[in-house]
Amino acid sequence: MKCRNHPDREAQDLCAGCGVPICSECVGEEDNQGRLFCFTCAMQLSVSEVGINIKDKRSKLAQKKEEKKKRKWGAFHYFVIISSALILAMWGFILFGGKEPPRSRADFGAQPRVLLFMVDSAIKRYAHYEGNKYPDKLDDLIPKYLNMALEDMKYLASLKYQRDPEAGYLLSLANPANEQMRITITPKGIKY
Repeated sequence: MKCRNHPDREAQDLCAGCGVPICSECVGEEDNQGRLFCFTCAMQLSVSEVGINIKDKRSKLAQKKEEKKKRKWGAFHYFVIISSALILAMWGFILFGGKEPPRSRADFGAQPRVLLFMVDSAIKRYAHYEGNKYPDKLDDLIPKYLNMALEDMKYLASLKYQRDPEAGYLLSLANPANEQMRITITPKGIKY
């Protein structure tokens, strides 16, 4: 019997895959059982074994994922629960604990600088929502931009407000105390 690829040579054996006669030079691979394969069958065999290995790896990965899903509580879960409980406790303390809120309204007569900065913030909100325009008088800020009771409107007289074509507006205390520094607030900041 002659080799299929080399007709001038005698065949050593038959390919275990396709049954074609092959010589010693045409033997592609020998398996662990001693069977000989031609190059074509040897390639097909090795490719199919690789495919089987890939399928095995995929099935093992899928099994590991399933095992992880079955494990309900890991360290991360405990960390998330404890952190959430601590955050809720802190917010509870911030919102409901600590000092009681003040029971009385702010005394703008005793703290005119507080009123000055509150009115400045209200003027800036007014300008933001009214298209960069400033109010003609401070009474225009109430109640939409300055939350102030009607009986407290008398304190607005302690402020000096003037629209200015260059700066936008000038806001200051009308009669600052002698020990207080005289400040004027503009849209660009504070002037001393």
